[in-house]
Amino acid sequence: MRDPAEAVTALAAQAAPPVAGGLPAPHGGRLRPRIVEDPAELARTAEMRQIPVAGRVLDDLELLASGAISPLSGFMDEATYRSVVERMRLPDGLIWPLPVTLPVTADQAAACPLGTDLALVGADGSLAILTVEDRFTRDLVWEARSVYGTEDPAHPGVAALRSEPATCLGGPVWVARRRPERDPHELDPAETRAAFAARGWQTVAAFQSRNPAHRAHEYLQKCALEVCDGLLLHPLVGLTKDDDIPADVRLRSYEALIADYYPRERVVLGAFPAPMRYAGPREAVFHAICRKNYGCTHFIVGRDHAGVGDFYGPFDAQRLLGALARELGLAPLAFEHAFYCRRCGAMATRKTCPHDPAHHVTLSGTAVRAMLRRGELPPPEYTRPEVARILAEAARRP
Repeated sequence: MRDPAEAVTALAAQAAPPVAGGLPAPHGGRLRPRIVEDPAELARTAEMRQIPVAGRVLDDLELLASGAISPLSGFMDEATYRSVVERMRLPDGLIWPLPVTLPVTADQAAACPLGTDLALVGADGSLAILTVEDRFTRDLVWEARSVYGTEDPAHPGVAALRSEPATCLGGPVWVARRRPERDPHELDPAETRAAFAARGWQTVAAFQSRNPAHRAHEYLQKCALEVCDGLLLHPLVGLTKDDDIPADVRLRSYEALIADYYPRERVVLGAFPAPMRYAGPREAVFHAICRKNYGCTHFIVGRDHAGVGDFYGPFDAQRLLGALARELGLAPLAFEHAFYCRRCGAMATRKTCPHDPAHHVTLSGTAVRAMLRRGELPPPEYTRPEVARILAEAARRP
């Protein structure tokens, strides 16, 4: 059986190498955190027109605050929005795959003259200042087709888009007060970069997930550790579908794995506060760019990354990211679907396992949730017993 690490090394060699002598420069050249700590600015928000924000917008404000979506400095104006939707690039040509917009009602937009400073207020206590530089109307059908590849409202990203107003405000943002209940695992890009540097890491692989830890993910992560100095386990903790496993459960599952199955000195566990858009290939590029900002040199891309249902091909995301990798300056680690093979007695993929699929243990998230509702634990071939117990406990929550 071919050594999986050998295949990973070959893939990494095809992509752009990290910046010589250390971690890669942030996307666009430098981190652009958008936090203002001046008490006078915070006080000034009391005199501003206030617009309540929630959901994806709150998550995007957290990404802007930390610099995770550098070089963006605020919500997109119309020219930037159209450039991104149409050609996956900012107006200056820099790769950027997803629009980051501030939808508002037509009445709210009409009450905000250009040049106005607004207070964006979250029910959780977060607060940001937007300087209005543009007002525009999106073509939601065009955006859905271009970004998600479909208009089907069964797609959760399309459904979310269709629920938003078409009118948007664009302009730079300064976050005056971050959300008070940030997950304790949440590290800003400057913090992860400092952690990697303190460990002397020159190469770091990032792993993105909206699911709890299981053996297939563990296999991919450990293959990456064979060729990189360190691993950033970076579960997404922003807005997801209602039937996705809650973020706290996913993080606990990774804590359990690190405690008993990983070399702790080679792993950093963080929380990625982005919303899930389920945009498949485009979102894979977005996830990779963000992890480059966090200081990672490699990005693990599994089967149907950021996909949902049957809207994307299983390897569409790998192909798009692979085509852009050299320009991005990030090495994608592309993997086949991994499974436990009872004949091999180990984790494998179809590249390394010759046996009939009847010997393979594969479970969908839907099947696992059904097992848990019945009071059954997923088998150890699917996930570690420690993780299975965490999932079972969470399933019993009222």
